[in-house]
Amino acid sequence: MTEPLDSRRNSTAASAALYDRALKVMPGGNTRLTYVMQPFAPYAARGAGALVHDVDGNAYLDFGNNFFSLIHGHAHPAILSAIAEAMTRGTSFGLPTEAEVLLAEEICGRSPALQQIRFVNSGTEAMLTAVKAARAFTGRPKIAKMEGAYHGGYDHTEVSLDPTPANWGEGEPASVPYDTGTPQAVLDDTVVLPFNDIETTSRLIERHARDLAAIILDPMPSRIGLVAGRPDYLARLQALARRHGILLLVDEIITFRLAPGGAHSIMGIAPDLVTLGKVIGGGLPVGAVAGRAEVMDVFNWRNGKPRVSASGTFSANPLSMAAGLASMRLLTPGAYARLEALGDRLRAGVGAVFRELGLPGQALGAGSLFRIHLHDRPIHDYRSAYPTEAEKARVAALHRQLLDRGVLVTANLSGALSTPMGESEVDRFLATFRDALEALAGQR
Repeated sequence: MTEPLDSRRNSTAASAALYDRALKVMPGGNTRLTYVMQPFAPYAARGAGALVHDVDGNAYLDFGNNFFSLIHGHAHPAILSAIAEAMTRGTSFGLPTEAEVLLAEEICGRSPALQQIRFVNSGTEAMLTAVKAARAFTGRPKIAKMEGAYHGGYDHTEVSLDPTPANWGEGEPASVPYDTGTPQAVLDDTVVLPFNDIETTSRLIERHARDLAAIILDPMPSRIGLVAGRPDYLARLQALARRHGILLLVDEIITFRLAPGGAHSIMGIAPDLVTLGKVIGGGLPVGAVAGRAEVMDVFNWRNGKPRVSASGTFSANPLSMAAGLASMRLLTPGAYARLEALGDRLRAGVGAVFRELGLPGQALGAGSLFRIHLHDRPIHDYRSAYPTEAEKARVAALHRQLLDRGVLVTANLSGALSTPMGESEVDRFLATFRDALEALAGQR
């Protein structure tokens, strides 16, 4: 069996010192609620390829990849070269640049659904801009989203992001606030749908159809467990949207890494609008709204004030555009096929480890994405993926076991492969996963 990474965590002193300093100047000692762990997370110092190194000299095989955005790993030479060259010409301008045209052409050329595009600075910004566009185009106030689905830090799309059995409602999902202070009007204007439940979803859409501007769909939502939308469910959503003049807004901020044209191109989905981010920026801040030209015309200023104003000081900045173009050009059909084969190897290997150790568990996902669940119940929506309190504790413990052995995944045990990885990195992960799971089982 392959040994775990030699560079397992032997020291945390430098990270501890940085955390102590951070507590004095940041609430809770951080800016991102990502790797929040006790007593503190390791502080990154540098990355190269599939590895990230912390300030204490520990190395990690990085399957988190900055939450699935680094599809080419850390410090890819072609991306660094593109950024360096762009920097010599200036970091940002109030004028448009050729760089945004080139990246727009590259992305729009990948799917017939992406007729036009507008760049912003993050996935969250892309989503709130797309919602504004849907409301402007339809003249309607409400949106519908899936229970448990994450679409960035925007009030309406955060509704029912993390409901619990105590408040998620019986029969039909309740609209549950995520943050304290969410206005009741936000909850009233957000219809929550149960993913993959055709009957209830149909009933809710029919009831609210006259007020619905958009149905927001992540075709394989990460927070729901990386379970894909069933073909019959996706078909019904599209039919209902078309029948009632509701826009289908597909969130591809994560799933655009699954195929050259994104998940919609391989799952039979015909979106009106698509939100993008992460891999299209080559590791730099980026977001985008794309879709049908007729809908995207709400941003058109050529005949006077646009129906939707969507500008930002750093939107389409030349550094992000250059990095994104380099990233996308590296994502050839062969690169996608190779990542999918590695993903299949990892997910199958995780399942084999669970079976060999006689422990409940499964790995879901597709292409380069995976999420590990520490139960073997069938998963089709947020509620069936929802872990028990005991399972939550085991997930946290296994995450720590993996971290201490030099493997980095997200806190909910999801991850993504990057192009610098090969079979050896997948096998290293599987061996370390087995060791960590055995150690966890021994703690019972």
